Amino acid sequence: MCGITGIKAFSGRGKQFLSRTSESVYRLRSRGPDGEGLFFREQVALGHRRLSIIDTSGQAAQPMTDSSGRYTIVFNGEIFNFPELKKELIAKGMRFRSGSDTEVLLELYAREKAGCLPRLDGEFAFAVYDSADESLFLARDRFGIKPLYYFSDEHTFIFASELKALMAYPIPKKLDHASLRAYLHLNYIPAPDTVFEQVKKFPAGSFARIDGPAFAFQPYYACALPDAYAHLEYGQAQAELNELLSDSVRKRMVSDVPLGCFLSGGIDSSIVSAIAARHTSRLNTFSIGYRDEKLFDETAYARLVASKLNTEHTVFELTNEDLFANLHAVLEYTDEPFADSSALAVHILAMHTRKHVKVALSGDGADELFGGYNKHAAEWQLRNSRLGKSLLRTSAGVLKKLPASRNSKSGNRIRQLKKLSEGARLDQKERYWRWAGFCTEAELDRLFEADDRLYRLRKKGILHGISDDFNSVLLTDLQLVLENDMLVKVDRMSMANSLEVRVPFLQHGLADFALSLPASLKLDGRRRKKILKDAFKNELPEEVFRRGKQGFEVPLLTWLRTGLRSMISDELLNKKFIREQGLFDSDETDALQQQLYSGNPGDAAARIWGLLVFQYWWKKYMNN
Repeated sequence: MCGITGIKAFSGRGKQFLSRTSESVYRLRSRGPDGEGLFFREQVALGHRRLSIIDTSGQAAQPMTDSSGRYTIVFNGEIFNFPELKKELIAKGMRFRSGSDTEVLLELYAREKAGCLPRLDGEFAFAVYDSADESLFLARDRFGIKPLYYFSDEHTFIFASELKALMAYPIPKKLDHASLRAYLHLNYIPAPDTVFEQVKKFPAGSFARIDGPAFAFQPYYACALPDAYAHLEYGQAQAELNELLSDSVRKRMVSDVPLGCFLSGGIDSSIVSAIAARHTSRLNTFSIGYRDEKLFDETAYARLVASKLNTEHTVFELTNEDLFANLHAVLEYTDEPFADSSALAVHILAMHTRKHVKVALSGDGADELFGGYNKHAAEWQLRNSRLGKSLLRTSAGVLKKLPASRNSKSGNRIRQLKKLSEGARLDQKERYWRWAGFCTEAELDRLFEADDRLYRLRKKGILHGISDDFNSVLLTDLQLVLENDMLVKVDRMSMANSLEVRVPFLQHGLADFALSLPASLKLDGRRRKKILKDAFKNELPEEVFRRGKQGFEVPLLTWLRTGLRSMISDELLNKKFIREQGLFDSDETDALQQQLYSGNPGDAAARIWGLLVFQYWWKKYMNN
């Protein structure tokens, strides 16, 4: 992976900012420590930071210009079917000067323009400058695996892989209050919006041609929910899934540098590792363990899988001090508020993994495609089981009296049941929103002094696709949770450590297949991700399939009550600062702190963490 940036000027004023591209590239240095490239023309500047994976020679450096001299590309990502595409182009007379996928993509674009996009199997964000008409062409992969931010006005169009690089240009930093409200519900900001009103995220699965201030996005891919595979018998569907995922993993193992797998001990990373182990004599696998927090430790299962697969397994045993020591680095790297606390664990895993390999495969995407979350099981119960629906709806009174927290197995179970019970009394769309976030709408409203109609309009747009078809819930998760939380977390934390992470479950043919399967093949009243487990049950230890779902957690509540307590009360959530800032109701932030230190904290830790991350960001970027 790499980092890209660039600017297209529409006026004399816009041309003044072309020189800022050098600073923008510098801010992307952790995404590409292996090289830097700049390209300047009268109206356009392009910048690139390189993480060398395919063809590490100078012939593959970017920005890269095609054989005709007309097109110049900056590209972040990988095209996994580039060998097949290259053979096709060679058969048509094309001669290549490098072994890179970048050159294949560039030459394919030169011949087919936007028509090349549906043919790409990869994860990417790229921009191509056309010297014939001074235009820019930009595109992003189908699921938003690779990031791309942009800003446009009457003078310029500016893009970059990260917001910090975009801020090297003189963009207006006006807080988007609707995004802030969504963030404090979800702990991340849904695309296409960002923390700034005039900065957006380039839509996944889309492209645009920029030759003036007015432009339009055009989709080249959209996930649908057809029943194309409803006719398959269960055994046939398993075989098809096994073949599709196996092919995806195989293609994603192409690399000219050392490669390994994240192995948490959960189903998804274990399956990816099992397939990868077929294609190498000794696979490197990596996991982290919590020496001081056994509740969050999964290393026993990871070791079990590693032993079964005979991998070269490395466990990074961490203490609470190790985790806490990396907290500042994660907050400093965060250029847009993002408060999934497990980002800290991913950061440390990536940091240690990078000492051994340059590329890692992950199991991200499987939960969203095959129904792996607790909320999926609860949703199935509400839609299909009268008993389950009755229990979820009537348990609220009893659960309300019980202490809930993330710090113990029983307390976390009560916390989850309370949240599920709250959602059971809502309609399908409001229930989805409640389970996607960390607070009720009433709790969110109390944090702000005024209503926000734009927030509610955006929320309606996010939820519009949810229907009686259970697959619609999974599709919404794919577009909301996966794109804006899981993929952002992995991309930012891996790129902070110059590590490329590839996600085999998000090969588009595999994703289309999964979403087209009847929901009954994915989960029922007893099991989640049923077909995925059955398709690979003979390749992994039985204990891995019997264990319950466990998220990639960190001991957040403990930290907030101890080491971070002074940061909360004396600095970032200090009542005087809150009032001077003028964004939040200070009585409500005080009430949240009281809940945090009580015997029944519920989700207060996650909500306080969201506030702390935002306040840290605010002081760094806005409080000047």
